[in-house]
Amino acid sequence: MELVEEVVIVGAGIAGLATSLGLHRLGIRSLVLESSAGLRVTGFALTTWTNAWRALDAVGVGHSLRQQHGFLDGLVASSTVVSKPGKEMSFKVKGTIGDHEVRCVRRKLLLEALEKELPDGTIRYSSKVVSIEDSGYIKLVHLADDTIIKTKVLIGCDGVNSVVARFMGFKKPAFSGRSAIRGYADFKVNHGFGSKFLLLLGKGVRSGFLPCDDTTIYWFFTYIPTGEDKELEDNPTEMKQFVLSKLGNVPDHARTSVEITELDSITSSPLRFRHPWEVLWGNISKGNVTVAGDALHPMTPDIGQGGCAALEDGVVLARCLAEALKEELNVEGKEKEREEYKRVEMGLKKYAAERRWRSFELISTAYIVGAIQQSDWKIMNILRDAIVAKFLAGLLLKKADFDCGKLNIS
Repeated sequence: MELVEEVVIVGAGIAGLATSLGLHRLGIRSLVLESSAGLRVTGFALTTWTNAWRALDAVGVGHSLRQQHGFLDGLVASSTVVSKPGKEMSFKVKGTIGDHEVRCVRRKLLLEALEKELPDGTIRYSSKVVSIEDSGYIKLVHLADDTIIKTKVLIGCDGVNSVVARFMGFKKPAFSGRSAIRGYADFKVNHGFGSKFLLLLGKGVRSGFLPCDDTTIYWFFTYIPTGEDKELEDNPTEMKQFVLSKLGNVPDHARTSVEITELDSITSSPLRFRHPWEVLWGNISKGNVTVAGDALHPMTPDIGQGGCAALEDGVVLARCLAEALKEELNVEGKEKEREEYKRVEMGLKKYAAERRWRSFELISTAYIVGAIQQSDWKIMNILRDAIVAKFLAGLLLKKADFDCGKLNIS
């Protein structure tokens, strides 16, 4: 079977749905191909910083998500090795673009909010891309069910193992040397964390507890895997026991969060990232093909900007592409195909230029911050414990003090 689409987006994650919705708001239809049978909601939750809320407002779903998630007022950072009071830093400060806004958002609710605003039929589930082929001014997207889709524009939002990124020449993301176990705890009653992000730094490990609302907590635990714990990923029971054994000296409600987490609400994954120089010097766009989200800038989660940057990508990409596609042409036939291709190419180059340095900066910062926080070097630990709360909170807010702009096109 053959289909013809103007814009094809591979992947119905945060970047894919945000891009599709941005295009829809600007009057352009897209087809989103998702390999799974439904929305992928692994990961449970993500911190949405000021920059993410500006992007969510740009595509028109910020208001509904605010009704379901409370503010995070600040960060409390503590050492699990030494018994000292935690250092606290407020998020209630002004940035260059206005007041900061930080919330922990459930991934499922975010994806559903984006999906709900899309026209019926926009997402084609159970559609795994197996190969991509050049055919003149169009791309042929081959699916596992033998469907071939012809498209004028191809956008890869298909994550760290992106087929589209490989087609463009990107290397496979590198292993950071660390892994993460994540969980989602439902207390049923008030969890007692208040509205603070609790960050705990130990000997070679790092954990965090973020309230999504009054009764639910999203938590993470990052560590350096050894030969003994490499099999954890497939065994939630062992994951939970491993985290509990390595948490160290933590508040009771933090330990309880892990203890009450259901086994189907625990996942594990290696932390991968793209070498920042690949983004700085590589081809983010190639003709009528580009990438966004984790397909473009996979990064470690240490500054909480992976999903936020994906939302930024969606707004910028939709705006740049719409400018190219909505311009009227006064030619026909092959000449029209050539002109359309050239305009799409220029639109995607504009997107790449806007996102190149931002992606480089976020990947690099996340990697360095993670290395410092999870260091097992004694002198580094002393310095880290002394300055981490003020330094880290300030850095997180600085990276969030960014506006990707509106969807408006001239």
